[in-house]
Amino acid sequence: MKADFNTPVVRAVVAASLLLATATLMTVVVNSARAAGALAIGSCGAFGEAYDFATVDAARASALSKCRGDTCRVVATPKNGCAAFAVDFVDPCGAHGWGRGARLGGTQNEALAACYRDGGKECVIRTFFCDGKG
Repeated sequence: MKADFNTPVVRAVVAASLLLATATLMTVVVNSARAAGALAIGSCGAFGEAYDFATVDAARASALSKCRGDTCRVVATPKNGCAAFAVDFVDPCGAHGWGRGARLGGTQNEALAACYRDGGKECVIRTFFCDGKG
């Protein structure tokens, strides 16, 4: 018996598969295009974060606007990556550290290590985020 690949059901399945593949590809492209982030930090545990922005400049402006205080500055602008900020739990105005990287775990470890190097005794992650593929 010969299979007929020109039936309406087969054509509908092929069309649906193509539509699903197209939608998936568009989602990946849109998410990659909006994958700029920024981390701003200030004194005494102040921070501002921004992620999933179309441009780094827009992410920087948003992060700075969320950070409270005159000492705020942008320390990380990951694109398709992660950023984290750690402070000393006992003295949030004292030791602190930040990190950025491709994956969240390593980024958080980097932030904690920087906080301990800065003299922290009980460093904790204050904030973190990942953008795009991070």
